[in-house]
Amino acid sequence: MTDSASVQPMRQAFAAIALLWLSGVALRLTILAVPPVIPAIHDDLHLTQTGVGILTGLPSMLFALAAVPGALLIARLGAKTALVLGLAATAIGGALRGAVFDVGWLYAMTIVTGAGVAVMQVAMPPTVRLWQPQRIGFTTAVYTNGLLIGEILPVSLMLPLVLPLVGGSWPKAFVFWSAPVAIIALLVLVFGPRETNGAAQAAARRRWWPDWRDGLIWRLGIMLGTVNAMYFSANAFLPDFLKSIARTDLISPSLTALNVGQLPASIILLAVAGRLERAAWPYVVSGLLSIAGVAAIMSGNGTLIVTGAALLGFSAAGTLILALALPPLLAPPDDVHRVTAAMFTISYSCAVIVPVISGAIWDLTGNPPLAFVPILACGGILIWLAPAITRVGRDSDV
Repeated sequence: MTDSASVQPMRQAFAAIALLWLSGVALRLTILAVPPVIPAIHDDLHLTQTGVGILTGLPSMLFALAAVPGALLIARLGAKTALVLGLAATAIGGALRGAVFDVGWLYAMTIVTGAGVAVMQVAMPPTVRLWQPQRIGFTTAVYTNGLLIGEILPVSLMLPLVLPLVGGSWPKAFVFWSAPVAIIALLVLVFGPRETNGAAQAAARRRWWPDWRDGLIWRLGIMLGTVNAMYFSANAFLPDFLKSIARTDLISPSLTALNVGQLPASIILLAVAGRLERAAWPYVVSGLLSIAGVAAIMSGNGTLIVTGAALLGFSAAGTLILALALPPLLAPPDDVHRVTAAMFTISYSCAVIVPVISGAIWDLTGNPPLAFVPILACGGILIWLAPAITRVGRDSDV
């Protein structure tokens, strides 16, 4: 009897952690399925480089615009329901992006996909707090690891495996990557820990509108925004940049390096994240590494391009993981969703404009390496804002 009673909570905890890891994977599967096939979309739909920038910027725009409505959804329906709805929207929008061979339709379904991911992103920290309140740091690291795996799989497998499997059709490839997200939605719905009636009633009374007067959240949001801008812009422009210098053979290795390069940062932070929460130097190092990585990409040298992409991925992951742990660790339980929403709104608002600027610079100048100048500048902004992290939890009511 005692053994059975002790095994049941362990199984429930394992199930919760596994579902959070799978949800982390789903955060990026459909989004990162796009960069490897951008040259094909470019040719088939006759996109300009500005159009490529818009396609890349749309998810980030939705991550920003839908973050606060996502907080409202969590406040009214609860974190689990919001997570399931976000997963469902992501799967449906992701699968339908190629259903009509038209740029407008592609943009529209990308908006649906981005909105679904935005709701998921805001739902994850309060879900961590709800399902694993005693292991917030560890569980955040687990679902962030899933997120990184969700970034690596599509960029590394799309060209060599998935595209040949579906006959070279990028619309069918989008359906392929959306199917696991739909399955994860069903698993969370059926096996995710249930909220009690009391929890649901409390959710209905939660505040959802962020405190926009908190200056520190703005600084942290912009810091995270520089990382998001660098990461998504690099994923967008690397394929066409490599095509422009006749190195299409490096598209898959470079995108894989950009995303696999994040894993070492994830592993390192599993061990030392607790000691780095209020330190500024990790962000300074991240900014310096990102600048070095972008400069290496701009050099046009094959070996340096792949190495630079790996450096950029490593630096982006380090900052991302440290930042994602802040809301569930520092905010009161009923405020996690709205603090998270504020940070995502600010950070992804920053990330929206950079790919568009990069694409416009490329179109106006006809010089592909110049598209990476705004990405390079983001590293400098991260270094400049890094001292803000030393004040987390001290002079802010986050």
